[in-house]
Parts: sequence; C-alpha cells; structure tokens
Amino acid sequence: MGTSVQVTPLCGVYNENPLSYLVSIDGFNFLIDCGWNDHFDPSLLQPLSRVASTIDAVLLSHSDTLHLGALPYAMKQLGLLAPVYSTEPVYRLGLLTMYDHYLSRKAVSEFDLFTLDDIDSAFQNVTRLTYFQNHHLSGKGEGIVIAPHVAGHLLGGTIWKITKDGEDVVYAVDFNHRKERHLNGTVLESFVRPAVLITDAYNALSNQPPRQQRDKEFLEKTILKTLEAGGNVLLPVDSAGRVLELILIMEQFWAQRLLNYPIFFLTYVASSTIDYVKSFLEWMSDSIAKSFETSRDNAFLLKHVTLLVNKSELDNAPNGPKVVLASMASLEAGFSHDIFVEWAADAKSQVLFTERGQFGTLARMLQADPPPKAVKVTMSRRVPLVGDELIAYEEEQKQLKREEELKASMIKEEELKASHGPDSNTGDPMVTDASNTLASVEAGSHGTGYRDILIDGFVPPPTSVAPMFPFYENTTEWDDFGEVINPDDYVIKDDDMDQAAMHVGGDIDGKLDEGCASLILDTKPSKVVSNELTVQVKCSLIYMDYEGRSDGRSIKSILAHVAPLKLVLVHGSAESTEHLKQHCLKHVCPQVYAPQIEETIDVTSDLCAYKVQLSEKLMSNVLFKKLGDYEIAWVDAEVGRTESGMLSLLPITTSAPPHKSVLVGDLRMADFKQFLASKGVQVEFAGGALRCGEYVTLRKVGNVSQKGGGSGTQQIVIEGPLCEDYYKIREYLYSQFYLL
Repeated sequence: MGTSVQVTPLCGVYNENPLSYLVSIDGFNFLIDCGWNDHFDPSLLQPLSRVASTIDAVLLSHSDTLHLGALPYAMKQLGLLAPVYSTEPVYRLGLLTMYDHYLSRKAVSEFDLFTLDDIDSAFQNVTRLTYFQNHHLSGKGEGIVIAPHVAGHLLGGTIWKITKDGEDVVYAVDFNHRKERHLNGTVLESFVRPAVLITDAYNALSNQPPRQQRDKEFLEKTILKTLEAGGNVLLPVDSAGRVLELILIMEQFWAQRLLNYPIFFLTYVASSTIDYVKSFLEWMSDSIAKSFETSRDNAFLLKHVTLLVNKSELDNAPNGPKVVLASMASLEAGFSHDIFVEWAADAKSQVLFTERGQFGTLARMLQADPPPKAVKVTMSRRVPLVGDELIAYEEEQKQLKREEELKASMIKEEELKASHGPDSNTGDPMVTDASNTLASVEAGSHGTGYRDILIDGFVPPPTSVAPMFPFYENTTEWDDFGEVINPDDYVIKDDDMDQAAMHVGGDIDGKLDEGCASLILDTKPSKVVSNELTVQVKCSLIYMDYEGRSDGRSIKSILAHVAPLKLVLVHGSAESTEHLKQHCLKHVCPQVYAPQIEETIDVTSDLCAYKVQLSEKLMSNVLFKKLGDYEIAWVDAEVGRTESGMLSLLPITTSAPPHKSVLVGDLRMADFKQFLASKGVQVEFAGGALRCGEYVTLRKVGNVSQKGGGSGTQQIVIEGPLCEDYYKIREYLYSQFYLL
C-alpha cells in the first residue's frame, strides 16, 4: 500500500465556519489551520479539544481569524503544544490581527478567553518558511517534507504540499488565480495529479465580473459618487488582510484623479501593519517588486491614506466627506461598529462591504436582501470606577493580595522546615531561627545568581556550624590571553529580538501605537457599561466582492487541470459543497469526498510504493547530468535483495538493451518565445501556436483523452518545410531539454 492518509474535519465543513482539519500521514498528525469566528464561540472548538494533545505539527495557511484565530486559546486551554509552521507574513500579520481583535474586545467587554501574553506565547512557537522551501521533519515525522506555495488571497497565503515517499498531499483553500495589485496568483495549477487534494467549495456557486468593470463600479459609481454628494463611506475591513489591496486601489485612483477627499485606515494596529508590510515586498506581486528594484518606489509609502489608531483622532478630523476603512469586517466589535452606529441614520452616507459577513454577525444581517430598516445594537464602553464601587474594588484587591502573601509565607515556611531537618538547630546557641528572620529579595531585574540579602543580623545557611556571610567561589577560567569568554553570552537571540518588536502595536522600531498603549498601560480600575440601541438604517448598504478568491468557473477549471487521484472538499455551504462534489465526480476524478465534522475518511493511495537501495556497484557506473537543482541519469538495473533483506538495484549481468532517447524538462511556450527573440528570431503567438520566422510553427498538443488535459503526455509539434530555419528552430528547441 501507499502512504497512509486520513482526513478528519474538526470545523468548517458543509458551512462557512472557521477552518480546522486533522490530517494524519503514516501516524503523524497535522492540524492544518486553527480558525475561530468573530464571536469567539468556545463550542466550535470542542472537536479540537478532543485531539489537541495528539497533534504533532500545526500548519497555518492565512493570517485571518478564520485560519488562525483559535491558536492562542488552543495552546493555553486545550493542551496544544505542537510546533507551528507558516510564512513570515502570516506570522507577523496574524500576530497583529490577534492583537487587534483582543484590544477591540477588551475595550468594550471583560474579554478573558486569552490575553496578550497568550498571543505572544502562541506565536513564539512559529517556524517561518519561505515559498517553495522544503522543510524536512525529524523524529516521528522522519521522511515527511512540508513546503509552502503561493496561494494568493492574502499576503503570505499558503498552499501546503506534504510529501511522503514520493506521494503528495496538497492542502489548498481560499486561493486566487488572478494576479492582483499586491499579490501574484496561485501556483496550484503547477501541481499535477497529487495523491490527495484538500480544497474548499466556498466560492463554487459565485461568479465574478472582469476586474476593470468591477473596479470602475467600486471607485467611480460607488465611492466617488457618494463623496461628491456630501456623504461618508465606511468600509468594514479585516485588520491586516484584504484591506491591503483596497488601500492600494484607492491610493492609485486618488493619485490618478487628483482627489482631495481624506482616506483613513483605523485599527489599533494600523501603523504597525503598514510598517511591516513595507518590508514584505518580496512576498508581493512581480510588478511591486520590480518597481522597487528599478526606482526604489515602495507601493506602501502611502500618500493619500492616513493611519489612525484611535477613534478620537477620527472625531477630531475636519468635517466633510471622507472614506474610513475600519476593523472589524463583521461589525461585531471594533471601530467599524461604533462608526456604523453614528453614520447609519445619515441617508447620504454609505456602508460598503467588500466581503461576506460571517453567519450570525451584524454585517451578515445588513447584507440581507432586502436590508433591514432598523437593527438592535449594543453600545459598550469602559469607564473608570468611582465612589463606593472604587472602594469595594480596592478592598477586594487588598484581600486578594493578603491571601496571596499568606499563601506564599506558608509555602516558604514549609520549605524552610523541610530544609532544616529535625535536629538542625539543637545544641548550637549561635544559630538563630531562620524561619523568623530570613528574607529573600531578588537583586536586580536581570540578576543570575547573587540574590540572597541578609537582614536583621546574621542568618546562616541551615547546614553551617557557625554564622557566616554567603561565599560564592569564582570559577572563571583563564588562559594565556586572560579570562575565557563564552561567545554565546553575547549573542542576541532571534526570539529576544522578536519580543522587543512584538509589543502590542509595536512597529519595527518597537514603538507602541498610541491606542494600544493607552489600553495596555492604563491600570486604573474600570468597568464596562452597555446599553441597547435601535438604529434606524437610512444609509445605503452595498456589497461588492473583493474577497480575493477564485470564482466557481475558475475553481472547476483548475481542479480539472490538477486532476488529483483523490479529492476532499471542505469549507463551503451545503449547497456549494454538494454542487462542486457532483461536478468533480463527472469531470475531475472518480473519488471525491465531503466528510462531516469528526468523520474520518481514509484517502490512502491505491498505489504501491517500495523503497530500494542503490548498490555501490551500480552507482559507480552511472553518468549524471545536472537538471536545475537536481542530477538525473538513465539506469538499467536488476532488482535484488541485500543481506538484510532490503530491495536493491544491482548492475545487470547482460548488455543493456537499447532505449529511445528521452528529452527531460518542461517547456513553457512564453519562455521559449523570449529565448527565440533573444536569438534574433521573429516570433509571435497566433491561433494558440508559436509562429517562428516566416515558415515554422510550434504548438503544444496534450493528451485530451485523460482527465485534466495537461495531466497526460504532452507533445511539442514543429511544423514547416525542411529549410534552414526549420533546423535552426529545432536545434534551439532541443537545447531547452536534457537528452538521456
């Protein structure tokens, strides 16, 4: 049998709930994504709680809460201790996203599911990988290789490829094939016939208009029209995800039209987000990277967007039409919630949704057709305690402090009794009762050993025969050049550097955003005051799809091209999941699965895989040729067994049979066109073929009888009369391959 693979959904199947899936490969358990919704509902994590302690590794694909929101809670409360893997942007922006969610809720509630320290602790376990980097697991995961690939959708978004014994398990959710302003399209189409493909059906029933048409409607007919009529525009957005694309779209449009309407980006971590994004240009689209290389132009040096971290800054802005991008996208909490309540009654204003709201949220309610005319909302704010409430709080804190001190003193007394022993003080009048006089004070905040301070007279160690001061022997080593120095004592660890920059709202220089600092550093006793309001919704409500996901038609085309041996569908409404399942059964592969929550499906490959040893005699006669990062060779051998019984390839005892020449490589017609042009050949695409010079034509022909089109044998056909150009083009063509 092939590599054993089992898939168990923990959340996010047959609905639009957060994503979380258990994938077991030969007994090694991967948790792929660890999402939570904007309600932070612990009941959604019950399936995860039952398996958290068995997880061996966690893979994160995107930086929003739907993919990583439960990570701090799972590590604090559910016993999740496994190492975590992600790309650098997912790590950094995911951290800021969780900060923003925590601060938004702490400002209006007694949120206690996790703390800022829990977030920091969870993200300290993250190992950051670059795109296409093969990371070999060790220990229990020996032989398993994981590699992140470009997914699109969000900055650093990842398609995970897990390889074991030559078989690939590919996890690809929320991908986008379209190239955007700040992101390249996905590379999912580069995978051909993986053993297992896990993908989502979220957009299986949606269709998207052309980009130019959508942008024109978004900018001119929606935003600009509202501003010119004297209204404000609110865009509820995520903290550090799709909002980056929206910012670039408006930056470019404002620059082209020379507009003066102010644009504000308002989150608790707005300035930190943009500061980090400025350093992630190599993760962005080719056009942004090229622009920076040629002119040092950083696309996120914003000229028209003002970054705010406190709503008071928005309130103090000049009156007049404005655009505000504020978190959260769900309108459940954050600045967007408060701004919506203020602007909802203004018929001139507009709330523009760029993504579907999560089920049960205010945003989803407002996106209904027809939209409600009035909604009930809860307005909450934190106010300082005064009068009797403050006195009661202070008394409670004093009582808690006294109880803690009493408990600590009892523990210390027990420890001292245990260290003295039954007869330690008898017969020695010089020894005082250490339990009454010993006090231990930590000397210095970063001291490493000299911490005992003697007070109230001499206090001897329990084992001494007479009073004496503590004596510490100097064990420093010396050589001919002086004191021996350990270089490790002077190395600043990466984790320490990360901590210096990971203060909430901290940018690359470790500074605190003002809004974050006010919440974190404000230790005044306070309480949350809430009241329910009925808000009349008179502003216009519009939804336009800027989610950055492939639409249904593109998903079906990509799946047909990839043509996996087995397909697992997750995350999507019941209707979209069933629709995509039936389509794939007819057009993609015969084995399509759509499991329920906690239903384990076995998708072990039907192929048989064998490990063979290459004998030294065989390898000594093999001639390798370099192909990119690899070396390849044609081998004629016989299968035998070693003394230990392992299969081995041995040199053949007879002469090797002749074989046809094999051309190894993968030719992209667009690359070959550039190559021919560099050689002075007039070349152009015409009718799906590459026309070279006046007489010769090249075309790629796939075996369309196999599902997937590109998954079967492909041929490159060269057509034209036998002439000098024909032989020259053929020679150029052969040079693109390796001949075995």
